[in-house]
Amino acid sequence: MDAIWTHLDPILDHLGTLDLGDAPAAKRSLDAKFPSRAALERFCRENLAALCPKEAGAARFGRLAKERKGFSVDAVFSKGKGMEHTHPAGEVDLCIAFDGTPTFDGHPPGWVVYPPGTRHPADVAGGSMFMLYFLPGGQIVWHR
Repeated sequence: MDAIWTHLDPILDHLGTLDLGDAPAAKRSLDAKFPSRAALERFCRENLAALCPKEAGAARFGRLAKERKGFSVDAVFSKGKGMEHTHPAGEVDLCIAFDGTPTFDGHPPGWVVYPPGTRHPADVAGGSMFMLYFLPGGQIVWHR
């Protein structure tokens, strides 16, 4: 699955320059820097099984990197309720609609930026969605 890094390394390089404490500015920067993600979205659709080899409930998932350029990178395909968790250092998600008109915690497809300390359930409603999660330092706290 090395081919994905041609798509993700430029994103990771840019993420390293962002202040996730200012989530709206970080999102604007990502939208401006990566206005078209068609090739990445096509790659994710074509390689869903390889990117998300594990399954639990309404989700498929896979860890792409435990650490790469200061971030962990995970892939998740979901069409339902996720697990609540907190991001001590923040989180950046790229959300790709697969069918229907899905939202991720109420956000439409595209970039979602959570500032440090944010707690949320990771719910997908209205269809199915593929997400790439970028966690600074891989930091996450799960709530059961």
